[in-house]
Amino acid sequence: VCLERRKITTLYVVKANSIIMTTPIKRHQSLQSLSRDHHEGLHISFKIEKGMAENVEASEMQKHIDWFFEKKLLPHFKIEEEFVFPVLGNEHELIRAALDQHAELVRLFGIADKNYDTLKLIGELLDAHIRFEERILFNEIQAVATPEQLQLIEASHINAPNPAHKESK
Repeated sequence: VCLERRKITTLYVVKANSIIMTTPIKRHQSLQSLSRDHHEGLHISFKIEKGMAENVEASEMQKHIDWFFEKKLLPHFKIEEEFVFPVLGNEHELIRAALDQHAELVRLFGIADKNYDTLKLIGELLDAHIRFEERILFNEIQAVATPEQLQLIEASHINAPNPAHKESK
């Protein structure tokens, strides 16, 4: 079962990365702040790649990576898992794939002494996961969500206890 789920997750990552975006995705307002979080995650992936190319010490990069994980990524995952994913339900194959990716990212970020191999895996999986959510999962969610569900998603992000998740007005 676990191997089969990993195959499905890998399939969606490959599919998301193979989609060539010719026009911007029109993201529903309730998901826009989560998409902005994704932009920050893509920036972290880029910084990992750039840091490795410039031979920045893994321990130096780890400080920034650990801060991002604790302050940004974990609260973001919490919002997705509590408010966004229930739109499709935890048994939906797209949600199972996203949850598997969340679990793998939590495992990788949780490694105490991250070396270049670990950092590379984090950067690659974070990038692939974000592209999967943006190109596939969020499109499906915004297509089937009720107005009430979308309103709840938006409120959950604005009212998040982490000040980084509050919208600036």
